[in-house]
Amino acid sequence: MEDKHWMQRTRLLVGDEGLDKLQNAHVLVVGLGGVGSYAAEALCRAGVGELTIVDGDVVDPTNRNRQLQALSTTHGMSKAGLIEERMLQINPYVKLNVISEFQSPEKMVLLLQQKFDYVVDAIDSITPKINLIKTAKEMGHKIVSSMGAGGKMDPTQLKVVDFSKTYNCPMAYYLRKRLKSVGIKKGVKAVFSSELPDRKSIMKTDGSNFKKSAYGTISYIPAVFGMTCASVVIRDIVEWKEIK
Repeated sequence: MEDKHWMQRTRLLVGDEGLDKLQNAHVLVVGLGGVGSYAAEALCRAGVGELTIVDGDVVDPTNRNRQLQALSTTHGMSKAGLIEERMLQINPYVKLNVISEFQSPEKMVLLLQQKFDYVVDAIDSITPKINLIKTAKEMGHKIVSSMGAGGKMDPTQLKVVDFSKTYNCPMAYYLRKRLKSVGIKKGVKAVFSSELPDRKSIMKTDGSNFKKSAYGTISYIPAVFGMTCASVVIRDIVEWKEIK
């Protein structure tokens, strides 16, 4: 029998009705790097009953400064598989759907034909990110999208706005431009930082995974982005009303 005592503190805050809503919810998290790994775990710890987690990558040594599942002992292992293990240790009764492969546009359409209460976009490459947002919008899903966490140091400058109102974020700039070209000008919740990125920290990459460059990152910023994405999902699901 499921032991629900571990959710006692959550119940005190959101009530029985809120906890029931979380336990009956199905959330999709795409991307399990520095942002998505923390978002997925926060959702699991909050009692979300079903999670679909997607990431086709494996742990690289450079991931260890910011990704939850990246340890000196997990190099080369599936990011999605490692998050699955962590979640089942947190809540053995959570229903998990684990996809450890890259999602082509065709696969993304098939994936998003399922019913999700929320979609978390934690992808860090523009083209797959555009594809996820566009398809999720077309399918009528609620979505929260993480903007760029690289080149930032101050977690107090994070904000949640419609993506059309983002600024000081190179990723958000390209996202707005590309989404506008496919007819999407607003209607996506975005987690972004108004802090100007340190452009001296950028480096060129080999272009794999749709990434031509990458900013330096610090341990806590992607985590705060992920936790903030999770908070958007949880507050919307329980219909949280701010206490005034």
